[in-house]
Amino acid sequence: MSTFHEGASSSQPYKDPTPLPASIPKVKEVGATSAPLKSAAFFFGAYCKEYNEDFMLCKGENRDPAHCLKEGRRVTRCATDLITKMRENCLQQFEEHWQCLELNNQEYAPCRKPERVLNKCMFEKLACFSLAYAGLVKTIPGTPAGQTPVHEVEKPFFGRMQK
Repeated sequence: MSTFHEGASSSQPYKDPTPLPASIPKVKEVGATSAPLKSAAFFFGAYCKEYNEDFMLCKGENRDPAHCLKEGRRVTRCATDLITKMRENCLQQFEEHWQCLELNNQEYAPCRKPERVLNKCMFEKLACFSLAYAGLVKTIPGTPAGQTPVHEVEKPFFGRMQK
């Protein structure tokens, strides 16, 4: 027989028992769940490319997690910057797309329409703000040459698949 136990809660705020050393730059967390991060994933790849590459090169040098904390913080700062700019410029489109992903078990296929609207907003509004956005392109690795990428197909056909 099971019994009910009250959840434990503390009146004191949580204090990290192992804080980072002062030599590691402080950075706030991105503050987004998986659906907004997945919605912005392709833009992260283009916008934060240099920071991501530096981080991966660092990880290749040494597998010790403490070795690449500075590079990881730069990636986090870049991601936070991009999410902030997406919210400032394309809030409605961004929310519609990530909420669609949230409701459809993180699947892209049923969310292509809101994705197209988000892409259009991102390329129109963010490309004119800075030269850093000039090369902002959404590409999916492994897309066959000469074929329309799946996120640009105008009228996709969804039907039953035989297994």
